[in-house]
Amino acid sequence: MYTRICELIEAVVNSSSEQAISELANFLDSVSNSIISEVDTEESGKTAFETLEKIHQLVWLPSLNQEVIDTLAFELPKVVAKLGCVSQRCSEVTKNIIDRFVGRCSPRDMLSIFCEALGSPSELFVIPSYFVPLLVGLAKVLVLIQRRHFEQVNAAVPVVLNILKTFSSTSDYEDTDYGELFRAATDVACSIHTICVKLEGDNFKLHAILGLYVLQLMALVSIGMRSEISRCILLVVQLSEILHSCKLSYSGLITGCEVAKISKLVIVDDGDDGISCFSHVKLGASLAVIWGYKNSEVAMSAKADLTAVKQNLQDHWNSRFEVIGMLKFIFTYADLPLELKTHAIEFLLFIMDGIAPHSYDDHLDYTTYMPAFYVNLQAIEMVIMNAPDTMSRRNAFAAFKKVLSDIPTSVRFDVLRALIKSAGSSSMVAILLDCVKEEMHVGKTTDRNSYISFWSPSVLELVEMVLRPLKGGPPSLPEYSDAVLSALNFYRFILITESTGKSNYTGILSKDILQKAYNEWFLPLRTLVSFMEAETQRNWDHELVSDAVCALNPVELVLYRCIELVEEELKHL
Repeated sequence: MYTRICELIEAVVNSSSEQAISELANFLDSVSNSIISEVDTEESGKTAFETLEKIHQLVWLPSLNQEVIDTLAFELPKVVAKLGCVSQRCSEVTKNIIDRFVGRCSPRDMLSIFCEALGSPSELFVIPSYFVPLLVGLAKVLVLIQRRHFEQVNAAVPVVLNILKTFSSTSDYEDTDYGELFRAATDVACSIHTICVKLEGDNFKLHAILGLYVLQLMALVSIGMRSEISRCILLVVQLSEILHSCKLSYSGLITGCEVAKISKLVIVDDGDDGISCFSHVKLGASLAVIWGYKNSEVAMSAKADLTAVKQNLQDHWNSRFEVIGMLKFIFTYADLPLELKTHAIEFLLFIMDGIAPHSYDDHLDYTTYMPAFYVNLQAIEMVIMNAPDTMSRRNAFAAFKKVLSDIPTSVRFDVLRALIKSAGSSSMVAILLDCVKEEMHVGKTTDRNSYISFWSPSVLELVEMVLRPLKGGPPSLPEYSDAVLSALNFYRFILITESTGKSNYTGILSKDILQKAYNEWFLPLRTLVSFMEAETQRNWDHELVSDAVCALNPVELVLYRCIELVEEELKHL
């Protein structure tokens, strides 16, 4: 094999023909495929290194004319990138070969060659070490381009981002070291920044695509290096410096307004490809601020004043609403480390703590905000349910309540009702019903608007959702016991409050409503509980019996109290 390579290289030196170069490239391609498919052996590593050394000697021959170098540059980058996957020292030789092409060939030609090699690897070579030397070469060649900078950058950026997105979103690569790959991608960002500085003036579109690239990269770094989050800091610091040079501020990023502004400059004419390429820029913008909130070095590199950001957000309800809409991208992204979601919750508490009561605009129709309110709170719900420890869950719930209290009271009940309807967890239904009960308690004593919104017949619909689900019949027990217990306590709270206050705002004291609750909610539930108790007593698995009894006992106690209360009220009618 090695002898044949030497013969082909000798033919290139002697003839300088395209045919000889093509034969060399084809043979090297087959060699690289066979080496990478073999079990890792010392012999295959030696063959790859010796092959690359011969190619290195070839491209550095002073006697090669420009035409031959150009032809070799067209044929060899993809091949040597494959051979560079074998070992670290092979990768270093590959980078030196690519450096030679960058120094001798047309920058615009090399840009196209690198983009083609990056965009079309064979299945055997979808590994980070294949892409690293090509990205390093791309970063170097970008700064050498003299004209039509935006067009060239706009062609290269989607290629790079699509590669990174593949690795970041694919679980097959979780154990792979991404550090070098993301460093090479960050080098591309630095090169684009160098172009912006060199051109001077207001190159709005070039700055915009740089900003979008960095935001997308910020997100992909956070996702792709999720197993080694502490190693992200140096890259995040570097990316934050570039964001500052693009005149992107923390206030503009966390509210999304500056993201929308630069997106219009770049994506508007690019169609679906452009939108797909920058699909994580909002996530990246949110993460850029969260990284700065948790790490002072990152904030310093972005020249950010978090105290001023907090003050601005506390003073403006619309800005806070936009922030929560941006943070939901962090809360809902499945592959993002829980550590970053926890930091995002802490940031939300940071900006919400100490806000003054907001005076809502009576002329504004807040029902148009309903879908956004719902989605934002549902995103925080996901953190409550998935947080790794008690403190994180407690903070997430505190953030949920603060965001809820910042929603206009005129639509707050409707938002909670929608969340209860869509909640897939018994525990979350219980939490949400408790929130409704707390709102009713506050509204009864202090808040006239909350009083009007919550003390209405609609609240009994929430009880019915739990005690008589849409499928008909009583709820499933014991798996739904948290929600059932909360619904029973909620009913008891309303009934006692209305009865002692001699009011009937919810209609709960009406005869037909009392009889409905008694016949359709409580009696079927009592029958179910009694049946389950009998079944558990016949079960020989004492552990299962104990678990079932623990779940059913509280339900049974409150259920019988509700039945007694209803019977008492019916006697007086």
